Amino acid sequence: MKYINPLRLKVLMMMFFGTGILGIVIGLTVAPNFSTDSSLMITFMGVINLSLGAFFGWVFLTQQPNVQDPRKRKPKK
Repeated sequence: MKYINPLRLKVLMMMFFGTGILGIVIGLTVAPNFSTDSSLMITFMGVINLSLGAFFGWVFLTQQPNVQDPRKRKPKK
């Protein structure tokens, strides 16, 4: 897998975890007043967002640091 900047991974994790928690809360509290199908769907999409946040967290914690080979540096002018 390609190396991803840690800051970008942190932002992706925060976005997915935030929208996942918000989706689950809205699906379980606000949406049942409208219809059962929509609350189930919103809650399910919140769980999917939490799963994506966990995946990006796993990538963040397990990826190797990007160390460049010093032999490939361009000489200074």
